[in-house]
Amino acid sequence: MPRWLSRLLARIHTLAEQGRVRFTLKALRELAALGLGLDETDACHTLTGLTAKDFRGRLVSRLTGEWMYVFGPRVGGTMVYLKLILREDCVVISFHEEEVEDDDQEDTP
Repeated sequence: MPRWLSRLLARIHTLAEQGRVRFTLKALRELAALGLGLDETDACHTLTGLTAKDFRGRLVSRLTGEWMYVFGPRVGGTMVYLKLILREDCVVISFHEEEVEDDDQEDTP
């Protein structure tokens, strides 16, 4: 595992444990649409459990120029697509059932 990935995961885990996670409106709608009864606390728990095996890649946001990190953890037996940006807080951009899409349309919280 690259050193930067282990540092990234440690920072995500720390921010999630501290409750320093913000969700875009899009991510909250997607979380509800999963139909798994998950709320923001459950999503934070998912963040604290992310591993290097869940990492799918990273891309640069066309809107902000920031790195967006993509993960694919299993939540309640469902593979989810989770995209986030790290700022002072962890900002969850996307949280939905995994599918192919172009969703670099962040609605900034």
